[in-house]
Amino acid sequence: QVQLVESGGGLVPAGNSLTLSCAASGRISINTAMAWFRQAPGKEREFVAAIIRGGGGIDYADSVKGRFTISRDNTKNTVYLQMSSLKPEDTALYFCAADWKFSPRPDEYHYWGQGTQVTVSS
Repeated sequence: QVQLVESGGGLVPAGNSLTLSCAASGRISINTAMAWFRQAPGKEREFVAAIIRGGGGIDYADSVKGRFTISRDNTKNTVYLQMSSLKPEDTALYFCAADWKFSPRPDEYHYWGQGTQVTVSS
């Protein structure tokens, strides 16, 4: 089992920055892939970014490339999502996910956190 706890969400004006954190515990390893997804009301869950804990793989959705950065601190078992130049369309519930397959597909992740809300005002 893997437990994931997100934090760092909030309400910010457009153009500002925000950093989300995902603390992982349990059966994680250097090969664990960790990802961020988001879901806005009435929309499907969509991929944001993913990283492999041991390095060697980072991926971003086109909609966030150049604005968001995913990173990891393996000493703290934590993955971060630094979000800058935020737009109202980034408003969503952001989820952290983990599994042993590096993928942008939400159905390939078995472990999920509860989510943290990000709201960007115009």
